[in-house]
Amino acid sequence: MNQYLITAYDHTDPDALQRRLDVRPHHLEGAKKLKESGNFILGGAMLDDEGRMVGSTMILQFETEEELEAWKQGDPYVTQGVWERIDVKPFKVAAV
Repeated sequence: MNQYLITAYDHTDPDALQRRLDVRPHHLEGAKKLKESGNFILGGAMLDDEGRMVGSTMILQFETEEELEAWKQGDPYVTQGVWERIDVKPFKVAAV
């Protein structure tokens, strides 16, 4: 499978954090499904200096870029306007 480092940055409007908190259970449910299917390697929230969630970082794996794109377009953080920008880079987890 192809592995990817996903770095997603939240919107910065005054309602951004609350929107994230409202959508978070749906996003985490999707992450659980990705884990069950073997697509999720690791992930978590990026925090600002005050400890508030401001984005996400994940390492995911998919057989094709089409599967990656389908995940991106269907994730609740995308469909509900939590993430403003998503950066995707090819990645290789070290075998240590």
